[in-house]
This record gives sequence, C-alpha cells and structure tokens, in this order.
Amino acid sequence: MSLQTRDRDFESFDGVRIAWTEAGPEDGRPLVLLHGLFSNANVNWLKFGTAARIAEAGVRVIMPDFRAHGKSAAPTDAAAYPADVLADDVLALIDHLGLTDYDLGGYSLGGRQTLRAVVRGAAPRRIAVVGMGLGAVVNVAPSTNWFIDTVRNADDHARGSEAYFAIQFMRTNKVDPEAAIHLLNAQVDSALADVEAITLPALVLCGAEDHYNAEAHRLSEALPNATWREIPGTHMSSVTRPELGSSLADFFAA
Repeated sequence: MSLQTRDRDFESFDGVRIAWTEAGPEDGRPLVLLHGLFSNANVNWLKFGTAARIAEAGVRVIMPDFRAHGKSAAPTDAAAYPADVLADDVLALIDHLGLTDYDLGGYSLGGRQTLRAVVRGAAPRRIAVVGMGLGAVVNVAPSTNWFIDTVRNADDHARGSEAYFAIQFMRTNKVDPEAAIHLLNAQVDSALADVEAITLPALVLCGAEDHYNAEAHRLSEALPNATWREIPGTHMSSVTRPELGSSLADFFAA
C-alpha cells in the first residue's frame, strides 16, 4: 500500500530532538499515534500498512519516535529521562503543533503513554489503547523490571525465549541499551481513580492471543466510555494485521 510521508522534528521541553513522521492529508483531522517499546513509527505504523489504512479515511496521522527510539535523539545521560518523560514529550509535541482538536492513541508502551498524557492534561476528542492492560498501567514495576533485567543480561537468554526475542527486536531497531534502561526507569504508575476518571470515548484493542488480553479487557471495563475489540494475533503479530489499521480507521474517522 503506497503512502506519501513527511518527516519532521522539533526540540522537546528539555531540548532533546524528537522526530516524527506524518501521513495523510495535511488538512485532515490530526491523530497522534505512539509506538511500542523498542519499536518506532516505521515498524509499528508504516511497515504493515496501518497508517495507510487510517490515512485513506482522511486522517492526518502524526507518528513520533519516542526518545531513544527510531530517528529521535537517544541521550545516554540518566538526567535526560526524568519521571514521565515520554508523556512530557507527547504533550510538548501537541503544543509544538498547536493541536487543539485532535485524537490520540498508542500501542503497548504507547498505549500507556496515551493514558499518561490524558492524566497529565492532554485533551483529545478520542483515544485508543492497543495491546496494553490495566495492570501494567496502574503498576508499571513488574513489566519494566522484567525489561530492565532482560536488557542488563542481554547475552544470557536462551534462544527462542521471550527475553531473547525482546533483545533481538531491540538490536534490530538499534535501540541503545543504556538509554533503554533509563527510559524504562522513567515509567510512572497511573492511579486507578485517574484511569476511571477518563470519560473520553476510548477504543481498547488487543490481539486475541496477546498476553495482555485479559488485562486489556479489564482496562476497557475501567474506562467509563470504552469500546472493547479483539483482533487476531499475539502481542507482536497483531501489529502486522490489517484489522489493526481498519479498526483504528473506523474508530477515528467516525
């Protein structure tokens, strides 16, 4: 699926350069889409046609690379990763673009940051949280500690294990391990009451075989105005499915 894209960048709240890619009509309704851990805008949204399906619905798709990912800067100084830094970057991008009437969504880590941005004051019309569960939103430590341990022991994992594939994905996408650990340490819990107070129309979407599936369903129950939807696939393979793009397009173009 052919798609014309536009590459941009800006200096975030602390001067770190954040890159983003746009697709779709420049006068279309803006949708900021946030990728997952160790991924980037290209892998998460462009490579398998997701952004193209959304853009075809007349949406202006804005896809930043998180700091330490993709084309964005990857400082290795811990000071460049204060608590909630990714939500700060999302808010800075929204402000930089002057967005006042827009939508917001994300996959996995990006889904968590979608909720963090709203808790912190972002005011989209609608949100989508894909491949992320309630437990990993209100208590980030189990998942972030697993990833930190996985990165610190990168060469010790059995071939074929979940940790082995996580490291291969990190290396394939050229994510610096030191920067990744700082970013993981910057993750912040969201209070359950804050999640339950998000009354925006929300799509909670998860792969039927995703390990987050049950917790994602719990998230849909915690959000007062959420629609729950399953698509085929695991946590990794659901990103490759056409149902991801068509589901997001249907929701955000409505």
